[in-house]
Parts: sequence; C-alpha cells; structure tokens
Amino acid sequence: MNRGRPKTMPEIPGSVTPATLGGDEPGRSVRKQRAILDAALGLFLRHGYLGTSMDDVAAAAKVSKQTVYKHFGDKRRMFVELLTGCMAGADATVAALAEAVPDSQDLETDLRAFARAYLAAVMAPHLIRLRRVVIGEAERFPELAAAWYTSGPAQAYTTFAHWFETLDQRGLLRADDPVLAAQHFNWLILSIPLNEAMARPIDDSSLAEGDLDRYADEGVRVFLAAYGAPRHTS
Repeated sequence: MNRGRPKTMPEIPGSVTPATLGGDEPGRSVRKQRAILDAALGLFLRHGYLGTSMDDVAAAAKVSKQTVYKHFGDKRRMFVELLTGCMAGADATVAALAEAVPDSQDLETDLRAFARAYLAAVMAPHLIRLRRVVIGEAERFPELAAAWYTSGPAQAYTTFAHWFETLDQRGLLRADDPVLAAQHFNWLILSIPLNEAMARPIDDSSLAEGDLDRYADEGVRVFLAAYGAPRHTS
C-alpha cells in the first residue's frame, strides 16, 4: 500500500556513486567527475572550505584545472554537489528499512531497526567531518549550510512526516502534527550521540555500536510513549 510517500530519503550517508552523478553505468566523463568529487571530499575534510582551492582539487584528481571548471563551474557549486551526493547515497539496507515503516505490522520493532541503521549511518566519520565544515562556514557561506539542511534534515523531516501521517490514519500513532512528530523522532535518536561526536576527535571510539543501539532504542521508546496510540484490551 503506497499512500504517496516521497521517494526522498533521510540524512543517510553514502559514497559519491555513479547513480548520484546521473547514471548507473559510469562513462569516461562520469568517472572523471567522480574522481574529482572523491578528491575534493578528502581535501575539504582535511583543509576546510576556504583551505581548499580548485588547483588543489585538480592536482589531487590528476586532471587539469580546466576540467574541474568544466564539470563544476566553481568551488561553491562543486561543494554543494558533493554535499548533496553524500546525502543522497543511501545505504540499501537503511532504504529498505525506511520503506517498510509506513506499512509496518510491528511498529516498535520496525522503528527500532530503522533507528539503529539510521543513527549508525549519520555517525559515519566522513559525515561528521563534513557537518563540521558546513557549520564552520555557515556565516560566510550561508548557501552551503542551506544546501546541507535541504539535503539532510529537511528531507528526513519530510520522509518521517509522511510515515507518521500514514501511521496516524492507520490508528498506530497519534500524530496531529506529523512534521513536529518527525522532528521529535529525528532528534530523540540523534541528539545525544551526534552532539557528543561534534565535540570530540573523530578517531575517539568511545561511542561503540552498542552505545548507538541503546540511544536508538531509547529514542524509539520515548517517541512511542508520547505518540503511540493507546492499546485497547478486550
């Protein structure tokens, strides 16, 4: 049963793939574009936005600067495309779990499975570093922060809101304001580990998989305590 759910996915990381660049079978041009973006990602994460030049990207990708400009026009456009590509590269397992939620027959189990995969994906080290770059440049380059927000949190809220509207109609949730419910769900899962990760070295392994699973499970438990429909007993 599909009630017009959006095909967009929440903030889930992935590599810059041929699909995110516009084709499943990468030709020479697409392979070159992917190489440029892969090189740019490493440079932006190491040196930040201002610390990375188009010359640096060209050298790292082993192409001419003219080739870089031909594909992307300027550094801002390259960074935005890199950002949206990372956000759009959804892991297949996470995508399948997300697709199952609105039609769930065991909502708590399915929300927990999704939340665990979602949190693990968002906590990928390269996305934490990319988030730091965006936040660090938000004052000087607000359009970069806007692109990140649109590709990440805003898409997540839209997806979750459609879930919860459907689940409310099915009588499994009480979500009079599906968008607010979506925001609560998102940050009940993400806020504690993500805020901690933003304030510590990326190579610090203090948040193990078991810790992330606990945050995901507890986020779902609290969400359902607030939004779950009452159970009727005969």
